[in-house]
Amino acid sequence: MSILAPPSYEPLLVLLAALALDAVLGEMRWLSGRIGHPVQWIGRLVAWLEEKLNRPQRSPRARRIRGGLTVAIVAVVAGAAGLAVTAFARSRPWGWMLEAFAASVLIAQRSLYDHVADVARALDRDGVAGGRIAVARIVGRDPESLDLHGVARAAIESLAENFSDAVVAPVFWFALFGLPGLAVFKAASTLDSMIGHRNERYLDFGRYAARLDTAMNFLPARLSALVVTIAALFAPGARPFGAARTAIADARKHRSVNAGWPEGAFAGALDLAIAGPRRYGNTVVDDPWIGNGRARATVADMRRALWLFVAACLVQAGLVAAAALARMSLLA
Repeated sequence: MSILAPPSYEPLLVLLAALALDAVLGEMRWLSGRIGHPVQWIGRLVAWLEEKLNRPQRSPRARRIRGGLTVAIVAVVAGAAGLAVTAFARSRPWGWMLEAFAASVLIAQRSLYDHVADVARALDRDGVAGGRIAVARIVGRDPESLDLHGVARAAIESLAENFSDAVVAPVFWFALFGLPGLAVFKAASTLDSMIGHRNERYLDFGRYAARLDTAMNFLPARLSALVVTIAALFAPGARPFGAARTAIADARKHRSVNAGWPEGAFAGALDLAIAGPRRYGNTVVDDPWIGNGRARATVADMRRALWLFVAACLVQAGLVAAAALARMSLLA
């Protein structure tokens, strides 16, 4: 017997409603400020397990095993929570609204747009100093090392990479496995951001967290490049062929097997060069450039990137709607 009752509604239409809710409501800080956000709840569990299990005196093998156990516990808890919400929703006639709301909380298209738009506004209003403060909220590099072009380029890179991580991948996993799949993905993403680092503390303990996040983003990253390429047909001044060509040619230059795909698509569509050498604290990372266009990005380029992002979100919503209609016609 299945744990979940068959839904009385089309799950992909629920996903479409979740995308619409997120586009309108965004982060809903009025709610998360009172009860917290699911990612914060996951983060507290990860932090507690890491404190208990990641002791520096343990051997690398012991830390790897305990890191794997942490990944398994967090993924199971997140999946079980998603399963419980779905089961409750399917037992109520209005349950689709609850499921759509829960999914919208775990999708970040509006908040991503707002954060990057804040950087553009700060550059316009307060110059480089204001732009550095705003961009420091969304990137890990040293903001004091960035000039105006560096601030704009960093914001565009964040927009491109997170289009895959925070928008396409959540939609992808919900489409396949519903709210439990989306919850497990957010757990993997949170695990990677907290313990999936290549430093002395997390190299062994966070190994499986990093691998799970890489695996779960593998297909969505490539799908995101395709969505951006289609969106470039509709975004002002964007180049669809440039998006496809750069994603295919330059994705492998990125140190991440996934991030180069959306970054390449954005760079090619906007005729920019992004990534490249950058500073994190006292460390200079000498990465290759992605894209053959201008490296001297401007606020105008940021606004073009935001238009492309909006077009890509609409294209993705259109694909979800088309898939929902196709499945409904097959099941009719």
